Amino acid sequence: MRRHLVGVAGGLALALTVAGCGKGSASDSGGSDGKTIRFVAAKYDDDTEPYWKALIKEFEAANPGYRVNLEVVDWEQMDSKVKTYVQTRQEPDILNYNKFADFARDGLVYQAKDVVSPQVLADFLPVFKGNAEYKGAQYGLPFISSARLFFYNKDIFAKANISQPPTTWAEAEADAKKIKKAGYIGLGLPLGAEEAQAEFQIWAMNNGGGWTDASGAWAIDQQANIDTLAYLRKLTKEGVTQPNPETTDRKDVFNEFAQGRIGMLNGAVFLRKGFIDPVNAKLNYGVAALPSEDGTTHKTLGVQDYLVAFKKNGGADKPAVKKFLDFFYEKKNAAKFVSTEGFLPVTKSAGDALSSDSRNAAYYKPFVDALPDAEFAPTDDPAWAAVDGAVKQRIGSAVAGGDPAKVLGEIQRTAQKGS
Repeated sequence: MRRHLVGVAGGLALALTVAGCGKGSASDSGGSDGKTIRFVAAKYDDDTEPYWKALIKEFEAANPGYRVNLEVVDWEQMDSKVKTYVQTRQEPDILNYNKFADFARDGLVYQAKDVVSPQVLADFLPVFKGNAEYKGAQYGLPFISSARLFFYNKDIFAKANISQPPTTWAEAEADAKKIKKAGYIGLGLPLGAEEAQAEFQIWAMNNGGGWTDASGAWAIDQQANIDTLAYLRKLTKEGVTQPNPETTDRKDVFNEFAQGRIGMLNGAVFLRKGFIDPVNAKLNYGVAALPSEDGTTHKTLGVQDYLVAFKKNGGADKPAVKKFLDFFYEKKNAAKFVSTEGFLPVTKSAGDALSSDSRNAAYYKPFVDALPDAEFAPTDDPAWAAVDGAVKQRIGSAVAGGDPAKVLGEIQRTAQKGS
């Protein structure tokens, strides 16, 4: 269940010299006429909805009689929204989400081959296609990918007399204390509900931990993970993080970093485009490998989001769904979304379309170079949806005063119950 992005860096480097991933009613039944479909898209930033509105306008102009009702949902609300959609049987025709296996297990979604052309299927980079499979069949449609590295403010480092980014946890702690003494937040630590599972995994996997053991069995309560939370709890108690990490979302610390208030944080490839450039394009920052406990092995977190197509109206919607998905995955359309949002592409054609843009090569290169050691969350396990929700709800409490072993034990039981 532990997913590695092995052998893809060369393919991505070849595919991309650079990669730069009106609301409808939530109760709209959509699709009953076979030509009207409902699409629920996740909001990545303020450019997301304008992109989809423009694309849908082009699609509808090119396909008279077809209509796409769009709903854009903030990531903080997405899990609860999707849960409600499924429980009330009001699923959209197409959903942009970061999980798919539980839908596949329950027979709610089409296999990928049923809703996109063979040309689209062949265009997915193999590793992303593999991550989208459940029991050997592909259900998820790879949508965008992201990688995580360590961002640091060079000006703050200079004021704190720090010459280089930390490579070990001990160095990260020492540097955070120096930054705090210089009058800044030492380390941004977002363990709020938005993406606590990713922040925890970044630290855990760089301490020899993670979600599973070598056999693929759930091992959330392993000692390495307990030690990881103990370390993060120590940083919190020392006051070198922002106040209340357990309730702080990723977007909040990303914004504070962009404003020059935070010295270090675990950042995403889209941090520059979505947060830094809109606030201060001249921010003096650097990107480095994620620090690890022992300073010898530095893993990056790989993140992949999906599109899934729900089975609705006895299959009457499927031709319209396929028509729209094939339209989105056309080279120019998929490439435009990736470049608009600042992600890494999941199709070779999108990478090729972006490869002629060399302006951003220096920025994207370390993310591509880090991909061979990337680890993904086990999204191909149906239990992951429950685990993901439990982590978002509970993991922060372990640094706010809860017992790390107890918190992880509760999440471990959630995983075993869902398997």
